[in-house]
Amino acid sequence: MTVPIGLLSAVTFLPAAGALLLALLPRRRPAVHRAAGLLIALATLAVSVPLWTRFEGDSADFQFAEVYRWMPTLGVSFHVGIDGISLLLVLLTTLLTPIALASAWHAIEDRTKEFVITMLLLETGMLGVFVSLDLFLFFVFWEAMLIPMYLIIGVWGGANRIYAAVKFVLYTMVGSALMLVAILALYYQHGAATGAYTFDLPTLARWVLPPGLGQNLMFLGFALAFAIKVPLFPFHTWLPDAHVEAPTAGPVILAGVLLKMGTYGFLRFCLPLFPDASYLFAPAVFTLAVIGIVYGAWVSTVQPDLKKLVAYSSVSHLGFVMLGVFTLNQQGLVGGVIQMINHGLSTGALFLMVGMIYERRHTRLIADFGGLWKVIPAFSALFLVVVLSSLGLPGLNGFVGEFLVLVGAFQVSPRLAALATTGIIFAAVYLLWMYQRVVFGEITHEENRRLVDLSPREWALLAPVLVFIVWIGVYPTAFTGKTEATIAALLAQVESKASVALEK
Repeated sequence: MTVPIGLLSAVTFLPAAGALLLALLPRRRPAVHRAAGLLIALATLAVSVPLWTRFEGDSADFQFAEVYRWMPTLGVSFHVGIDGISLLLVLLTTLLTPIALASAWHAIEDRTKEFVITMLLLETGMLGVFVSLDLFLFFVFWEAMLIPMYLIIGVWGGANRIYAAVKFVLYTMVGSALMLVAILALYYQHGAATGAYTFDLPTLARWVLPPGLGQNLMFLGFALAFAIKVPLFPFHTWLPDAHVEAPTAGPVILAGVLLKMGTYGFLRFCLPLFPDASYLFAPAVFTLAVIGIVYGAWVSTVQPDLKKLVAYSSVSHLGFVMLGVFTLNQQGLVGGVIQMINHGLSTGALFLMVGMIYERRHTRLIADFGGLWKVIPAFSALFLVVVLSSLGLPGLNGFVGEFLVLVGAFQVSPRLAALATTGIIFAAVYLLWMYQRVVFGEITHEENRRLVDLSPREWALLAPVLVFIVWIGVYPTAFTGKTEATIAALLAQVESKASVALEK
């Protein structure tokens, strides 16, 4: 479906256009910068709503597509579009960005103008990654998104912010360099075989790349970049530092959206472009995902810091997503996609609430809390809902994705699936134990007696996330129905390309 009004371009570039306008405002009015940035992010959310309402869930084609000539002599075009996978991630991005900006209302007091501009530029970069259907365009957005996140960690982060920011950039750049080599190899190999040099993803996805060493190396080039971004065990060591040092808005966006770029990359590029290599390396990725699930849960259990606990829980939860993707069956893949959204909502809300309590007490140590239910009951009640969502309680969003992933995983390897299931048990251990120590018991620190409960702004931040947590848990078909046709078509494409390659 081609839309002449350029709806996807409007959604993608509206935050960047707003950032340019903000750059013209005088620096001495931080309240104006905050309000203007929030209005721009909310406007982007409003403009993105028609993507949901007008999306045809029973179609596997790319919708709202736009194609413009950019560098035709090199085979580069501005080609954007969304399907059932990218639709949900685009809407997750437009939902979480205004929430992240509003969460920093009082937390960011230095260089407010620059912070708001950086967040809006980051939103454009993230949206561009999810809508790009040209490999060159995708790589531009992938790299451009790196700079704002580096600044958010390095400028507005904690005591070790420079170390965390540099580590984040170095890890990502190593993967990006190898992915660029793989993109160029694919470009030249397609051109040599067909005579048409192009970076267009749908065109490359229809072409059957010969199986063998070349395809395997190209798969690994893409896969390493995406595995670092997920992060898949053992490429996860940059994540806790980035989460802990960044201001609250950083982890909300980092956990909510940026990590999904890795899992999205496997779905969008690795599976359709390199089907034989995907089947070849699936057992290895499957095993690493299970290790990540268990390892992330175990390490979370011993964390004394609330933010580090939530950070390591992301390693475990994203392991479920990778497990679902490489089941290479309908249930696992649909579960993996929904779990991406669930993780963004649940873990994003956890980081929000950790940030709220940190603003009140200026400490994140679990041992410094206790007895909060008596003092701030509204915060404690909503914190319980988010914790139960994260551990996968039936009736809330986390259960749906994990259940579908495990159903798909049991069809592939019952033993590894059973081992992955223990990750849910360990999640209940570290999350409920953390909650019990923070919220229940006696008040042992006098500072906790003077805490103030949720403000209207904080209610407004949490309310939309809680609505989706319950909505997905009670009626998941509204979301799975948008992606099932796309997943079925993707699986059919992967299987047919692999069989054609084998026949050759």
